[in-house]
Parts: sequence; structure tokens; C-alpha cells
Amino acid sequence: MDLERAAPARRRRGEELEQAILQAGWEQLLDGGYPGFTIDAVAERAQTSRSVIYRRWTDREQLLDATLTFGLNLGRMPVPDTGSLRGDILAVLRASNAARSTIAPLLSVFLGAYFAESGRTIADVRRQAFGESAGHTVDEILARAVARGEADPARLTPRVRTVASDLFRHDLIMTAAPLTDEQLIAIVDEVFLPLVSPHR
Repeated sequence: MDLERAAPARRRRGEELEQAILQAGWEQLLDGGYPGFTIDAVAERAQTSRSVIYRRWTDREQLLDATLTFGLNLGRMPVPDTGSLRGDILAVLRASNAARSTIAPLLSVFLGAYFAESGRTIADVRRQAFGESAGHTVDEILARAVARGEADPARLTPRVRTVASDLFRHDLIMTAAPLTDEQLIAIVDEVFLPLVSPHR
């Protein structure tokens, strides 16, 4: 007779449990989209109960906000420092391309379902997810570029500062597919650098 018993599952608590729920929520969102994102579906995927979720988030929308913040921040990289403005911006776009291309189809679904129902926009979701850190990476990169003489501070208007990431997000959402490296280079070389570089 086999006297060995399976070890009981370790009970998750606190931060560990919350992270497991958010991870399950993000996976459910990617697999089922907005319509499939329900408390029941997330609870089942996270192997927990509805009551555990409701103790942390009062309804589906609160859980969705927390899940978006969690998922959109996955894999965020430290601010690159390649030694040049071109290298830094390309590094940011390439990292974003690798991370965001997996959720482009999700964003396309959101445009038709979540945004129509909630009245929110992609900009609202971005502010929710990144808060005050939104734009910090590019600001730091541009500050270094100004110090090196690669960028003219007088030309760094709010629109110019964000033009590279704005173009990247536009193409990503419009095609629901990752950009090629040639497209990323074109954004940097043909649009961004001519706008920010000092006039010679």
C-alpha cells in the first residue's frame, strides 16, 4: 500500500494571491477579450473563489482597471542609455514592439467593446496604467540628448516629444501586428530625429 500522500497545496495570501489573480485576469483578457472577462472566469483561472476577488475589488470594472495596470506594466524596461539619442529611442520602440505586439488584437477588440461601453479612451487606460511615470522614459532620454547637443530644447514641444511613440502606437493599433524593424527605423530617422535635432 502506498502510504505517501500528496502534499497539500500551499495557500496563497496577501500580495502573492493578488498577483496570481491579476495574472489570471490578464491571461483571461488576452484569451477571451473584454466580453470573456468576468469575475467567474478570472476566479476559475486563478483557482480561487469569487468572494476572494470581491474582497479586493468591488466589481468587474475595478478588477479590469487593476488587470490592465498589471498587464500593461509587464516587462517594462529600465531607461536605455546607448550613448546616442537615436539608439535610445530605437531601443524603447523595439522593446515596446516586442511587448505590445501581443496585445494589439486585444486593443482592437477594446475599441469596439470596452470603450463603447465605458466611454473611456486609450489615453484614459494609459494614464490609469502608468500614472505619473507615463512619458518619463522619453523625458530622461531627451534630457541626456540635450546635454550632448543632439536635441534642441526649443524644439521639444509636447507633440514633438511624443511623436515617435504616437506613430508607433498608431501603426500597432491600425494593423494589430508588430511593426517591422524597418518601420521603427523610419519613425526615428525620417520623423523624430529631424524634428528634434538642432538646425545646422
